[in-house]
Amino acid sequence: MKTCDLDDIPANPSSAEPLDRLFARLDGRRRFLKGGLGLGAVGFLGGLLPAAQALASSASGRHPATLGFKAVPMSTADTVVVPEGYAHAVINRWGDPLAAGAPAFKGDASDDGAAQAAQVGYNHDGLHFFPIDGKDGVSGSSAEGLLVTNHEYVTPHYFFPKGVQPGGKGWSPDWIRKAQHAQGVSVVHVRLDAQGRWQRVADSPYNRMIHANTPVRMTGPAAGHPLLRTRADPEGTRVLGTFGNCGNGWTPWNTYLTCEENFTDYFGVGARDAGQADYPDEDYRRLMLRYKGGGKTSDPEYAWDTHDARFDWTQEPNEYHRHGWIVEIDPFDPSAEPRKLTALGRFKHENAALTLADDGRVVIYMGDDQRSEYIYKFVSEDAYKPGAAGNRTLLERGTLYVARFGDHGRGAWIPLTLDTPGTDGRRLGERFNESMGELLIRTRQAADAVGATPMDRPEWIAVHPRTGEAYATLTNNTDRGSGKARWPGGPEHPGADAANPRDKNIYGHIVRWRETGGDAHGGTFEWDLFALAGNPARYTDGDPRRGSANITAENTFNSPDGLGFDAQGRLWILTDGNYGNNGDYEGQGNNQMLVADPASGELRRFLTGPKGCEVTGITWTPDQRFVFVNIQHPGEGPGLDEAQAEPLSASTWPDGPRATRPRPATVVVWKQDGGVVGS
Repeated sequence: MKTCDLDDIPANPSSAEPLDRLFARLDGRRRFLKGGLGLGAVGFLGGLLPAAQALASSASGRHPATLGFKAVPMSTADTVVVPEGYAHAVINRWGDPLAAGAPAFKGDASDDGAAQAAQVGYNHDGLHFFPIDGKDGVSGSSAEGLLVTNHEYVTPHYFFPKGVQPGGKGWSPDWIRKAQHAQGVSVVHVRLDAQGRWQRVADSPYNRMIHANTPVRMTGPAAGHPLLRTRADPEGTRVLGTFGNCGNGWTPWNTYLTCEENFTDYFGVGARDAGQADYPDEDYRRLMLRYKGGGKTSDPEYAWDTHDARFDWTQEPNEYHRHGWIVEIDPFDPSAEPRKLTALGRFKHENAALTLADDGRVVIYMGDDQRSEYIYKFVSEDAYKPGAAGNRTLLERGTLYVARFGDHGRGAWIPLTLDTPGTDGRRLGERFNESMGELLIRTRQAADAVGATPMDRPEWIAVHPRTGEAYATLTNNTDRGSGKARWPGGPEHPGADAANPRDKNIYGHIVRWRETGGDAHGGTFEWDLFALAGNPARYTDGDPRRGSANITAENTFNSPDGLGFDAQGRLWILTDGNYGNNGDYEGQGNNQMLVADPASGELRRFLTGPKGCEVTGITWTPDQRFVFVNIQHPGEGPGLDEAQAEPLSASTWPDGPRATRPRPATVVVWKQDGGVVGS
């Protein structure tokens, strides 16, 4: 996800307290911070929560996922560091040609919009390896496949040449086109060569960018709704593009799910003096504020609205509603139109973690990445049937739920349906004109109405491959308990609660849950805290900022973000936090990737990234002998003028002495003895 963006404005007007908000018993419960989490949160919940004790005992009875590597130390170096006995290589850098004959990358970033459309996009995020001969997105070849990668946003400091500033000097429609063509999803055919190196298959028909100007079809209950209709698309069923693509998911019918996150950054009123522009009407103002906050201008680093009318909501107000969805892509069919899945709700999607219920229905867990937002679950109406043609429409119909985390480790999934009563007793149908399409376009407002639990920026969710337990990263929330309004004129951010136990949570934490009865389609769940990030080098036992007992001076980190399970059940944690290595973050160094054993709670640092980067996105080959991970925004830090004048002042990664500027890229890591990564 983007580290710093104007759209990270809290915008949750719900006045409903999260269950047991601040409850007076919280101080007593904070004993877990001193006693440690151990098996998840036994020190926190043991003796109080039978459900948590069962969770812990069942975990200890399983064969643990062994961490068989020597942890790497904290690093502030401008390089990728992996454990002893491992090696790594860089592939798919920003600007690398997607196909034979595509323009080569110009080191001064003067490539135009047409060239960028034929090159690998910018700021890599979620990704998945699809074996070339696979049928389910997992099994098949471990030597050849399609590497499908999200490209979230652009960093103008390095993306544009010197003298080009978004919305300012040198700005033109083609620079906007270049930025639009660098965001979305790349599909790259890769193959292991005779020397054991991963290479792009340059002449592959699969290689392409799906970007902000690619035609996409709207599906599900909101397709065709009046709020999705524009002058260019009066039917409300076709939209141009996907952008702001953060995390991802994949389906057992071999498709890719890309998640639109900070879509609100791209919309403004065109003119830079936008503060005087009015909203079309009061209803539009409420909806815009709930998602975008109080700013009427687009993010100044994008400024697409200055030359592209569809991003100027005074000219095309409904275009704004056509983004913020999950998009399904068939990587093996370049002719297939991507599909926006409105049944899964509209919010700032982080990723999509798929599992199956006992009856075969598809379940997808999702987080809404903004301060004090919610965790969601979608359950398909019909069941998945291996090989059935109908699988391709499973995500078009179903029920969307939002989570309420309660006291004593219990929680509930509240269905967002027209008949569901809100906290005031009114049916949701009364609020949303008896239209599921409207409810889904206004998903956040529906979740507010039923009293969902505001969380500390829900990021990635991952499901354990054997137990079905779901884990979610809550990256941080410095506004929790601050007294600040969630949006202009709105209610305050809530204070600490059971699931978010620290005010001004600068380090973040990981929560996990098990569905009641172990069936993912259920309406209730049991939850605990797996890890509370902190800094033992700065804070002593008893201070909540120290973190849980499984956080040590050797593995300390902040802002857990990306998350994934390997086939053996090891939990891989990727960070996108403060890399200043001073003050509260002393001893934490550059962003990193850690591996955890869910049974014991042990964490070890596996990889550190270069200066200024985020480590994000993770996928494996089927044999688990290669792991792919993305390095986003290396060299972040200098201001626009400084970076454009001296593009190598902060980082030369990944090209080192040959570099002309830092470039986001994918890193592939393997064990030199050919073994399973992490074992």
